Amino acid sequence: MNVRTIHSVSEEQFQNTWDNAVPPVLTVSENETITIRTREASNGQILTDSGVGAITELDFARVNPVHGPIAVQNARPGDVVQIDIHSIEVQPWGWTANIPGFGLLADEYGEPFLHIWDLDLERNTAQFRPGISVPLDPFIGVIGLAPAAPGPHSTVPPSRVGGNMDTRFMRAGTTLYLPVEVDGALFSLGDLHAAQGDGEICGTAIETAGEVTVSFTVHRDKRLRFPSYEVAGPLVRTSQERGYYATTGIGPDLFEATRDAARGMIAYLNENYGLSELEAYALCSVAADLKISEVVDYPNWVVSFFLPNSLFTA
Repeated sequence: MNVRTIHSVSEEQFQNTWDNAVPPVLTVSENETITIRTREASNGQILTDSGVGAITELDFARVNPVHGPIAVQNARPGDVVQIDIHSIEVQPWGWTANIPGFGLLADEYGEPFLHIWDLDLERNTAQFRPGISVPLDPFIGVIGLAPAAPGPHSTVPPSRVGGNMDTRFMRAGTTLYLPVEVDGALFSLGDLHAAQGDGEICGTAIETAGEVTVSFTVHRDKRLRFPSYEVAGPLVRTSQERGYYATTGIGPDLFEATRDAARGMIAYLNENYGLSELEAYALCSVAADLKISEVVDYPNWVVSFFLPNSLFTA
């Protein structure tokens, strides 16, 4: 496919809601690449020198800015838009926080927490504290189309047209397919992450800003109810020869089983590595992976939580 790079969207071209009434910042044809410069998820409220007070003062009306919308020429309701993610480059710092009232265990961890990361982009890693480092694997947290329902709609929950899916496979090389609900599709993205575990349990990953390059193809012969995607290469791109430590949750409620698996891992990190519970919660959010292990042995389901042993260098 011949791809022409001719468009760009700046970090100032953003909105804080999904709304199909917002006019597009540009219109593109198929196979033209667009480079989008993004803001980080706090939208400038958290800086490299911020303390935990920035979390208590966070204005949720400003978070999760999405850049666009970009109209895709000839895309119509009922079509499917293919988004090819060509490249993602992130800035050399990020943040992870526990925001009171947000996250898998929000009812148990109501105290604010903030960790500012220095990202070693050359070595592709970031130190959490001496002896604990997280491999970087940048991806797009929010990527989607405008819904047909009149807006505005919050950018925090995802929907059938994408949005804040926080799926760590929305990385360079991935092809995403989204159902179109409005003329022009009205595509937007934002909320780059330098690393995240499956589940993002505390509600944040390594939140960062950066630059993304994508292109589009319109399919009239495809039908989708929900997003689907193709991942290039292995799901885990960093070597894990040292294996994992896994905790589980088991019970008739899949959500509660997930919470139990997370509680077990937080306790493990607290007891074996001296992390506070909030530190463990944050580390799990950026580096540990939730998996549904069993949903057929009624009445109890099994959720597993995998922590790579390679995080620990000392």
